[in-house]
Amino acid sequence: MCYIIIGILSVALLLLFFILWIFVRQIQDICRQLSFLMEKDSNIRITSQLDYGGMGKLVDILNKIMKERKENKKKYMDKETYLSDVYTNLSHDIRTPLTSLDGYMQLLEECESKEEQKRYLWIARERIHSLKEILEELFTFSKLKNETYHLELTDCCINRILRQTVFSYYEDWTKLGIQPELDIEETPVYIEGNEQAILRVFQNVMKNAIDHGKQKIGVFLSSSQEGVCVRICNEILNPEEIEIEQVFERFYKADASRNKNSTGLGLSIAKEFVIRMNGTIKAQMVEREFSIIMKFPIVKRKSEQI
Repeated sequence: MCYIIIGILSVALLLLFFILWIFVRQIQDICRQLSFLMEKDSNIRITSQLDYGGMGKLVDILNKIMKERKENKKKYMDKETYLSDVYTNLSHDIRTPLTSLDGYMQLLEECESKEEQKRYLWIARERIHSLKEILEELFTFSKLKNETYHLELTDCCINRILRQTVFSYYEDWTKLGIQPELDIEETPVYIEGNEQAILRVFQNVMKNAIDHGKQKIGVFLSSSQEGVCVRICNEILNPEEIEIEQVFERFYKADASRNKNSTGLGLSIAKEFVIRMNGTIKAQMVEREFSIIMKFPIVKRKSEQI
């Protein structure tokens, strides 16, 4: 009887050692896979020949950790690329007005004519104003790209804000000899938005239209059951220069030679604000007419006119 018990225990012990040997080999294999994945940028998943004793669950957890690590690394690399682009474009965009400002300040020091001094001083102020606009755009864009940034939303009358923006550009259009085509619905329409953000969106889109639309500009607002639609359009002299799918990309400039004081962030900022206000925005080119079309859900309407 003793021999039988010893035999059974021996077999059990051998079986236990065999199972332990299998587990050790599996753990060693997982360690080799982990080492490879830590060194190489690979999409290969960790595999296991065992699915019992918690081994399968361990492999699933390790694959999840490796996936999150890869995603975090990609986010980090994207941010590095973004910062590199920002610094490169910032240095380029600031260098132009700074160089010009330095030149006019030297002329101001050397000039004896009061009239010339006033002209140079006015130009220098314009360059300083351009620098402030560039830095403000970069600050706003960086703020919008921050995941922790929160935009407060309230009921806003979009008709009133659009009219306010149109009137603010009246002098610019007059200087260019442009008579804008306007068709803005009279009945007040409210959307869930942020008044300053809506104003910034319209300003950026209209500034883009003024920069590129030398002959014709149109501003339209209409509403329906589907929502409110705002379309701001301008006639493009050289439509072949516009890459319609790129216009909302950061730092995109259709014609850098005509936009030395622009960061190329205006439409990117407009898009970020529109999305945060639950709207949609797209660009459209029909023959020589370039349009920015924005749509927002309507919160309410009021019967009285603006």
